[in-house]
Amino acid sequence: MKRFDIIDGMRGYFLVFMLINHLIFVGGYWMMEVNHRQFAFVEDAQGFVFLSGLLIGMVYARKMLKYGYDVGRQLIRNRAFELYRYAMGTVMAILVVQMVLPDAYRLWYNWLGTTNFDEPLRLVAIATFLFQPTFMDILPQYIVYMLFAPPLVWLCLRGKWAHVLAGSLIVWMAAQLGLQRFITDPLHTFFTGSDGQGIRTSFNLLGWQIVFFSALVIGALTAQNKIDWERIFSPEKTLLPKAALAICLFFLPLRIVTAWDLLPQSVLDKFATMEIRADFGPVYLINFAAVAIGLTWLLIAGPKHHNLWIRKLAGGVTAVFTLRFLRLLGRHSLQVYVWHVAIVYAVYYADGRTPELSQLTKTMIAITGIALLALPALWREREEIAASLFGPPKAEPAKETRPAAR
Repeated sequence: MKRFDIIDGMRGYFLVFMLINHLIFVGGYWMMEVNHRQFAFVEDAQGFVFLSGLLIGMVYARKMLKYGYDVGRQLIRNRAFELYRYAMGTVMAILVVQMVLPDAYRLWYNWLGTTNFDEPLRLVAIATFLFQPTFMDILPQYIVYMLFAPPLVWLCLRGKWAHVLAGSLIVWMAAQLGLQRFITDPLHTFFTGSDGQGIRTSFNLLGWQIVFFSALVIGALTAQNKIDWERIFSPEKTLLPKAALAICLFFLPLRIVTAWDLLPQSVLDKFATMEIRADFGPVYLINFAAVAIGLTWLLIAGPKHHNLWIRKLAGGVTAVFTLRFLRLLGRHSLQVYVWHVAIVYAVYYADGRTPELSQLTKTMIAITGIALLALPALWREREEIAASLFGPPKAEPAKETRPAAR
């Protein structure tokens, strides 16, 4: 399948801002406060999970159409197992480094708890994704969703995509009602360690699955050419983008006042019940749908719109998402994500071992970290880069041969 540059660029964009938002300094730093999450209830993790589901639907629906269900299912399982190795390898590497670096156990305690190789129950919890160290929580949910993906892709291929969406919506509603606690509460009690932590996750899988599986449905339908994107998002049809813009403008002041803790407590108490990030509450679902629809319309219909300013805005957004650096990161998003965890833990450790840094120093560290994100991508493309810089290796001249004597 030909890779879509703009999807790679988007994944790279989310990875960059994921790093910016995950870098923790004593006293904070300004870059964390100046990005899109301060203006809408939309974050990098949502976009990353959505694009992952979209590609699963697009790629493996075509595999199943070409080779059959069994082959497609095995390919998805192979990919999930590859992700599992990366997820477990990341945790094990951090635990090994924790044993070597002085004072690392204390400095990383808030992120790892008492996790070490002497706690077999905690290691079992990690291996089963019930305990997820800080910033190592996106891959586990992605892996779990992939295990359920094969039959759902197959249902989409058989025209049952509406059933998949309905089931996903029901599961999302169960998450909002906290029905998962019938299972998670006993498990939490069983796995609770000496640090008082049992189940530890940043994302309610039942809530966040709606992001992944809605994208999977869209990807599977796209693979079958059942969605005419140019017709749905045309310059003449502006109802969807106008509705999306209205939703974003409604929530914009709410996002700003909640970010700066300016809401009256009585309003905040009510609003907070609808805005639970871990459950992907209604506020997050509505905002994400609005931003996704608006952005899609801008990318597809914007360049052909009669309004000059809309065409310029569409051109600017497209230019950002097609930057070579971002596309490079997006082509190797798995490896870059794992590497970003290493950078975040290293910076947090160094910051804890030094006096409070200035804003300039923090900014330089963040910019350096963004640049370093490219290392695994550059390593994986080293042969192509070498070929582009120095040309393909010269073939040795063929040796002259004499005709055989008769």
